[in-house]
Amino acid sequence: MAKNERLCRKKLFLEKFVHAKQGETHVKISQVRDLFRRLHQMEMPLQQSAPEDISRIDKNQFEAYLKSEENDAFDTRLERFDVGLMNRSISEYWVNSSHNTYLTGDQLKSHSSVEMYMNALYRGCRCLELDIWDGDHDGSRPIPVVWHGHTLTSKIKFRDIIQCLKVFLNFHPDTYPLILSFENHCSIPFQQVMAEDLLSILGDLLYVPTEASLFGRLPSPEDLRGLVVIKGRRPDLLSAEGTFLEFESDEESDDEDSELISNTGTEKTTASSASGATRSHKKIMKKISPELARLTLFHSCKLKNWDLSVRNPTHYMHSFSENKVKRMCRQSKSRKWAIYNQSHMSRTYPAGSRTGSSNYNPMLAWSTGCQLVALNFQTSDAPLKLNDGRFRENGNCGYVLKPSSIMMKDEFSQSAMPTKLSVRILSGSCLPKPGGQRSGDCIQPYVKISVYDIEKEVKETCVSYNTQYQNNGYFPIWHNAMDRERFSFIIESGAVAMLHLEVYTKGAMGEKDEFLAHSSIPVSCLRQGYRSVQLFDANNTRSGPFDFASLLIETKLKQVQAEI
Repeated sequence: MAKNERLCRKKLFLEKFVHAKQGETHVKISQVRDLFRRLHQMEMPLQQSAPEDISRIDKNQFEAYLKSEENDAFDTRLERFDVGLMNRSISEYWVNSSHNTYLTGDQLKSHSSVEMYMNALYRGCRCLELDIWDGDHDGSRPIPVVWHGHTLTSKIKFRDIIQCLKVFLNFHPDTYPLILSFENHCSIPFQQVMAEDLLSILGDLLYVPTEASLFGRLPSPEDLRGLVVIKGRRPDLLSAEGTFLEFESDEESDDEDSELISNTGTEKTTASSASGATRSHKKIMKKISPELARLTLFHSCKLKNWDLSVRNPTHYMHSFSENKVKRMCRQSKSRKWAIYNQSHMSRTYPAGSRTGSSNYNPMLAWSTGCQLVALNFQTSDAPLKLNDGRFRENGNCGYVLKPSSIMMKDEFSQSAMPTKLSVRILSGSCLPKPGGQRSGDCIQPYVKISVYDIEKEVKETCVSYNTQYQNNGYFPIWHNAMDRERFSFIIESGAVAMLHLEVYTKGAMGEKDEFLAHSSIPVSCLRQGYRSVQLFDANNTRSGPFDFASLLIETKLKQVQAEI
């Protein structure tokens, strides 16, 4: 028998490959027997008509296994949905979250669209944002609208968005909770209409918390399954005029510029001077409709200090811009924030300067245990692709249980030992042309290998390497001396670190290299050995030309020994 047609027996395959090379010592001979049976049931090229011996596989069958999703670098056990993980407090999960969900493009003049909510939902998003303002009147009935206030973006009706969510829940009744993050700029009559629309459209699909439910731990995703949950304002005191009053002082807002804008009839601003400060601060008094407040679970409030915040009821939460996140971590406040996030919720969002709707690196916020790390879903850049990889875990249900190292962190916790990750790119298969086009020049693919990590709990890091490009787009093999070398990375925060693989094609003379496909894998979900990497398009799908697109890589993980 020719060398390349050698047959591999079950026991040899288990001991020499699965256990020794792949590091899967939990796999038993019975599982290998089932695998061989499935491989023999596949149609193979040049398959002989001789009687089959299902105790062994040949080269073609072994190659089919290497490229299969069963051998994916993303641990298939962690990728599968596990209902047993869904009974913890919702504060113990990372939640797939979007920022200004309604926008189709930039933050200043793009269109607003109800369709963007459906796009985000089908991408796995479970926390959606609505910036709600006073609109026109339909006769005597106010019409709340959603848009990016004080910009040239278009407006859509609040009611249309709620109807869109109802349609989604009708088709997907087992969806884990949809959290609506309200940036509420409306006057009282418009807020009352918002409450009416929520109740009339959603009915029993709207979670209405009781006063008793606001004490103790937050409900679990399983408790809230199939329901819509509101994040907004739920102040404690009811004024004599029958409206809630809330007094804010220099509170952060999703629209950072809106803090300086007074909305006639809904906000009153007064100047105050902080002790030792050189500038005046704005204090804003808002009136909140009790009808809307009573439908709200998560109450967004100002951070004064972490010791006070952690003693607040668990439905109180904070929101921070990406710049505030970085400042707090530089000021060594990440540990206190992580402790707060074990029982309470936090949300982060892009800086107001990102008018082009680019995204910030979500790694730092994730490392503090922040649950709602909101990104611009209309921009498929590297941070959004990292987000896709993060929430691929647990069946892409939008809720991923935070690692125990984050949930158990306190002010005296020791950092985990660093890990060395080695990656070698071996080959590619069925790589698509740019944008999945069916025709065009032959691509010249290369792979960009990046590891995103957190250094000393205060700083995001990204280390990247590129392979050489190949002239074979269908089945490239990286075989030169440089590409045979392993690309090595030191992982400091294994609980949140991400491996990101992007495939590009070399651009023509004077043109930019073009993106082809990608895959993001949490290091905590990465399997060792010779693994297939399933590639996704910019929209995080594997349809059409991306059905069989993959890479074959070799990975090794080894704990770095501390120097004595």
